Amino acid sequence: MESRPQESNLNETKNLLPQHPPLKSPAFLPCWQLLTVVCFLLVPLRFFLSACNLSSPRLLLPRLDNPSRPPSANTITDSCSSGLIFVYDLPAAFNADLLAACDELNPWQSLCVALSNGGFGPPAGELAGVVPANLLPYWYSTDQFSLELIFHRRILAHGCRTADPSAAAAFYIPFYAGLSVGKHLWSGDAFSRDRDSALLLRWIKEQSPWKRSNGSDHFITLGRISWDFHRSGNDGWGGSFLNMGGMEKVTRLIIERNPSDNRDVGVPYPTGFHPRTAAEVRQWQRFVLNRNRSTLFGFAGATRPQVKDDFRGFLFKECKRAGKGKCRSLNWWEVRRQNRSASAMRLFLDLTFCLQPKGDSYTRRSMFDCMLVGAVPVVFWRHSAYGQYEWYLPGSSEEREGEWSVFIDSREVKNGTLSVKEVLEGIGEKRARKMRERVVEMIPRLLYAAAEEGLGEGMQDAFDVAVKGVLRRFRGQ
Repeated sequence: MESRPQESNLNETKNLLPQHPPLKSPAFLPCWQLLTVVCFLLVPLRFFLSACNLSSPRLLLPRLDNPSRPPSANTITDSCSSGLIFVYDLPAAFNADLLAACDELNPWQSLCVALSNGGFGPPAGELAGVVPANLLPYWYSTDQFSLELIFHRRILAHGCRTADPSAAAAFYIPFYAGLSVGKHLWSGDAFSRDRDSALLLRWIKEQSPWKRSNGSDHFITLGRISWDFHRSGNDGWGGSFLNMGGMEKVTRLIIERNPSDNRDVGVPYPTGFHPRTAAEVRQWQRFVLNRNRSTLFGFAGATRPQVKDDFRGFLFKECKRAGKGKCRSLNWWEVRRQNRSASAMRLFLDLTFCLQPKGDSYTRRSMFDCMLVGAVPVVFWRHSAYGQYEWYLPGSSEEREGEWSVFIDSREVKNGTLSVKEVLEGIGEKRARKMRERVVEMIPRLLYAAAEEGLGEGMQDAFDVAVKGVLRRFRGQ
């Protein structure tokens, strides 16, 4: 008889709270003492309940009304023709314990605040006066590596989640691999970087669904770039999770994919906007589309003085040569960290085109930040966008890519064959407007909604696109 895998329930916030000794039983107290105790408990109760929400750095786990109870059979039958999803209940070491140790996930600073609100981070109050006032509550200072938490929260509430593994078409592994490896990325200890991943694979291989498929109908979310999980041998950068035996057939939803690995599926970086409803998204789309764009192009980032022929530094010089009214730039070295979100937002809202050179890797969260505010991305390496996010960004031909983006080969810019300013001026206002309209049309698919049930009204966010894509992929196998 096959063992039944455990189904996910991450509502065990008690593991993150300090343990208190039990109260003395009131049955043995005099009446006046009993009333005193009751009053004493009731007075702070309201404040305790209001404090115990996901904005507290210590209460980081996704919270649902009924996280252990999937939707009713009637709901599933009506809306889940593509298949049902089973979510594993992993040992706490693979997710909950990592969050509980949020002070230890980064060698330089605590991540407790950054990972609060179910991965959305703290409210972005600095955007007051920059975004519409009624939409400000849905803007957060979201960390670019928080996708694992955001995705887990949503999938626990998914309408096609089932508690019966024998009925499932897809199996989700809620392992926070990015948080795990990130804790040790800058250490020289390869064993520490791989320990949790190896233990996870040992655990999952004992589960009945895995034994039936060897992982071909399993998927996972990875909140860091593919290269952070692709180390070969004991030397080099990152962990070796994706090179471990057992990961060959697992589908990975990841913020930057390895272009040569068809099991990697690129999904958008988390940005700061997490609306609840389709109406809020439409309001935002109108706001950014009607925004007056006074500057042709611009760029936000940090130079890399230690990098030979740093292309970012080259773009800053190009921007300066273009002159005011044509280009504006924002150098992170000159902006206080707590002011960066507002400064970048003001810049991107003023641009028609935003320059997106590669960062520490080919992709940048900044591309999604600028598209979210209705600016057209300009990329200089094809791997920065095309072939990365095929479920989200139109591609497969230069014509389709040109609907929403501009590609300028970095080599031609550096050798003087092409000028960024001249290329963008040559597009013309009419075509640039159409490109911006296309970008704004894509906005819902590039953000992660706050509502557990999604945006509604048939509007799909990035999570919806990912889940439907996974089910479609498994159905076609």
